[in-house]
Amino acid sequence: MVTVLIFKESRYPVSREKIRQAVEQVLTEQKVKGKIEVSVSVIGDRKMKVLKKQYLGEEGTTDVLSFPLGEVPGKFIDPPDGVLRLGDIVVSYPQAVLNAAQNNVLVDEEITALVKHGVKHLLGIHHE
Repeated sequence: MVTVLIFKESRYPVSREKIRQAVEQVLTEQKVKGKIEVSVSVIGDRKMKVLKKQYLGEEGTTDVLSFPLGEVPGKFIDPPDGVLRLGDIVVSYPQAVLNAAQNNVLVDEEITALVKHGVKHLLGIHHE
């Protein structure tokens, strides 16, 4: 069973169902099974700039950041409650809109792609 915790600012219209499906698709493709929890947040550029500066030491914004809960992405220990918490994915809605326009896709499609990319990073997969 996969639990996807989704946090978003009300002004950002995102499909919770598509986000859940994106997470589940990557986990299925990677043969990750069991009780799994992933957090996805959709935020604005102001908050994304703060996170990027705080955690990467870099200025500016970015489209997606991933924060694995383990010490090393893709390396997990057996949790005492049986729920594997992979970590957090943070998506910048304004950057997703810009990317969607550049890639000539719908914003929901771009957010889905960013979430999939984030899940792969949580699993320690860094190549597309």
